[in-house]
Amino acid sequence: MTYQSINPYDGKVLMTFAELSDQQLELALDRAANCFETWRHTSFAERTTIATKAAAILRTRSDEFARLVTLEMGKRIEEAQGEVALSADIIDYYASNAQAFLAPQALATDSGEASVESYPIGVLFGIQPWNFPYYQLARFAAPNLMAGNVVMVKHSGCVPQCAIAFEKLWLEAGLPAGAYTNLLISHHQVNQVIDDPRIKGVALTGSVEAGKSVAARAGQNLKKSTMELGGSDAFIVLEDADLDKTVSWAVWAKMNNTGQCCVAAKRFIVVEALADRFLDKFQAALAALTAGDPLDKATTLGPLSTEAALLKLLDQIEQAVANGATLLMGGKRLDRPGSFIQPTILTNIKADNPAFREEFFGPVALFFRVKNEDEAVALANDSDFGLGGCVFTSDIARGRRVAGRVDTGMMFINQPTWTTPDLPFGGIKNSGYGRELSSVGIQEFVNKKLVRLASIDAPI
Repeated sequence: MTYQSINPYDGKVLMTFAELSDQQLELALDRAANCFETWRHTSFAERTTIATKAAAILRTRSDEFARLVTLEMGKRIEEAQGEVALSADIIDYYASNAQAFLAPQALATDSGEASVESYPIGVLFGIQPWNFPYYQLARFAAPNLMAGNVVMVKHSGCVPQCAIAFEKLWLEAGLPAGAYTNLLISHHQVNQVIDDPRIKGVALTGSVEAGKSVAARAGQNLKKSTMELGGSDAFIVLEDADLDKTVSWAVWAKMNNTGQCCVAAKRFIVVEALADRFLDKFQAALAALTAGDPLDKATTLGPLSTEAALLKLLDQIEQAVANGATLLMGGKRLDRPGSFIQPTILTNIKADNPAFREEFFGPVALFFRVKNEDEAVALANDSDFGLGGCVFTSDIARGRRVAGRVDTGMMFINQPTWTTPDLPFGGIKNSGYGRELSSVGIQEFVNKKLVRLASIDAPI
């Protein structure tokens, strides 16, 4: 594992960081475990004070935090600033609501009293991806810290400066040392951490293969885990959709973060009556995007996060075409420095094409024509993934019906899949299990303890 900042806009190495030694890792684990014994007994008011300050620091120094994201993984600066704001919103959300979410719940019983009370379980280990360097950390750390747990995080190797900055943020806000720990560790050391008895839960956002490995390791140790493993979200367009509004959302849904988003629209499923007009407008809008420096607000097409990500996507496109897909536009590397690729549309993708089952993590749209609503739903469900999805129609009742028929963790009507602090986030099938955010997310790693009081005599 190499922790190295490389600017994907120009390929220049910014900084390189050494991995922790096993001895340093042991010290970090011991410090986290000791910290939990104190942090678990802090009041919600104390935790709220620290979390609120962390959110305020993010907002006050938004440009500073956002610039690191843009330099390390190429996110356009306006989107990076939006991510910083969203991360602050998540922290504030749990600061304001954690106590209510975790309040004791009285149970109706035939006699006596009973309630379910929530208690923290200990040190949690999070493995996080590069595509949203702060948001991913915020949605893992904020609810769990507010619940009284402490967290340790292994971030992606290409965003080490963002990882370090987020740890410093919490320390500056007043969090005690050991409550939030960034770990620059190897893949081998990841297994050591999961195996360690001081770790009580594991959360991962990443690939299906990473999820299988980490979930298996956690299972062998009988540890609770949550997995968010990407998706191939369907963007369903019915014949009664508002075309201009739908195309505008389609461009955003595909190109936000240069398509490097778990819930980016990846499969555009359009009913035949609207297909040609949608495709013409969609293609024209993608062709109008302008590549450039992601620090420049005039740029509308940023680079991919790494050279490796670019090469993988180019290979996927090549294999899709070799197996019968039609390359309608794009598909090539841009002739300029940096990890840039043309916005791409693939059509005529048959079920036996590997592209039919894969997740394309970048500005590649898979376009499908269908005859009617039933075919749209069937195609949307013909996927190994089940994270998000959306449907566009002028008939809201119809939109609700379609949303209910699609097998996925999240469905949106007349807007693409997205995330806010108060909406649960997560999927089914190969997209993983468990939920983050909202009142649901804070419940994943707490002990839901039954407390029972009854004045009854022992049976004789």
